[in-house]
Amino acid sequence: MQTQAIIFQRPRQVELAELVLNQPGEADLVVLVEYSGISTGTERLLWSGTMPDFPGMGYPLVPGYEAAGRVIEAGKAQAHRVGDYVFVPGAACFGPVRGLFGASASRLVVPAARAVTVQPSWGPNAVLLALAATAFHASSAAAQPDLIIGHGVVGRLLARIAVLNGAAPTVWETNPIRREGAAGYTVIAPEDDGRKNYQHIYDASGSETILDSLIQRLAPGGEITLAGFYNRPSFAFAPAFMREAKFRIAAQWQPSDLAAVQALVEDGRLSLDGLITHHAAPGGAAYETAFEDAACLKMILDWN
Repeated sequence: MQTQAIIFQRPRQVELAELVLNQPGEADLVVLVEYSGISTGTERLLWSGTMPDFPGMGYPLVPGYEAAGRVIEAGKAQAHRVGDYVFVPGAACFGPVRGLFGASASRLVVPAARAVTVQPSWGPNAVLLALAATAFHASSAAAQPDLIIGHGVVGRLLARIAVLNGAAPTVWETNPIRREGAAGYTVIAPEDDGRKNYQHIYDASGSETILDSLIQRLAPGGEITLAGFYNRPSFAFAPAFMREAKFRIAAQWQPSDLAAVQALVEDGRLSLDGLITHHAAPGGAAYETAFEDAACLKMILDWN
């Protein structure tokens, strides 16, 4: 069984190629992918060659951890059935080609336990479940943010979840074209904010050089949560020492986070609308747009 897949042969070399899939077992599903998403965090690092050492790293690889499509084969004992519309957070089914995280392909073989059945009406919005779970995981272990850095997809989801929890955060966004779309919170340029007593700052920008400026805005004993993905972030010690700053790293979401945001979306409390801005056929041009066009919040690869 074959699939078309995006392959990073090496940094900045993206190809669409045919790969042979692993044989599915009784515990697996075969999913015909309709949509997958491009991550401007981890996939940008893989594309640029700046991804830190990480389990499964190496080239060539199939990137991506956001896919949605139809089940076309399922073992008899599985809860999933042929025809179910499912979200898939990646796969490792490409033989000798690495899958990190292996969702950017037209067909996937995936353990049934990793697939999440969602309503077909979600359409391409289903690929956003992973980022919604990322935002939920970042905000579920601490107080809600009063300052969020970055008004990309994760920043917007952090803000929407904070509003659901009764907060009204401020969001910093340096690019004017990304300041639209707020509901229940305020988006401003950093230079327009004079406040220096934030208790909980969440960084969703992924910038490795931003910590010094954030430390200057902390209240004594305040906390900075790193909710992006970084190679080697750094900061000057003395200002952080003077404020007795705390730092927290939000790791990968857990299945419970995915279930929680799925429930929030299904009952209408959390909207995923307005986050997907671009659609493209699978190929290298889509990655260039996703990584270089500031107007692109989320690029969807349309495998149809």
